[in-house]
Amino acid sequence: MNPVFLLLGAFSALTGVGMGAFGAHGLKAVISPEMLAVYQTGVTYQMYHALGLIGIALICRQAPDSRLLHWAGWLMFAGILLFSGSLYSLALANHKWLGIITPFGGVCFLAAWLLIALFAIQNIRSSDHYSRNK
Repeated sequence: MNPVFLLLGAFSALTGVGMGAFGAHGLKAVISPEMLAVYQTGVTYQMYHALGLIGIALICRQAPDSRLLHWAGWLMFAGILLFSGSLYSLALANHKWLGIITPFGGVCFLAAWLLIALFAIQNIRSSDHYSRNK
């Protein structure tokens, strides 16, 4: 298991729950419904990818030296910071220029999931090879 990705995933989930509660209870009367939806999108993606980081940490038990998993974890964490962070800032401070950053976070998420898929494909191939040679 990769303790760094487990820590980042747990911390991301912890802050995601906090941000979700803050949005649900503290922001309804403060920001517009449209901006509340933007904020909630940030929370949702943060939580999904916090779980993704925890999953990467667990998968690392099987392949602790995998560069694909290593990069997937860092890209997933960068995606949380860029995607969710820019949406939080957009909703709370109305920094519209941060909308430029959000897609970069989305690309980080996509790249991370692609690397996990490539890791899985590598392992399917190696397990098929192993099965055929038994």
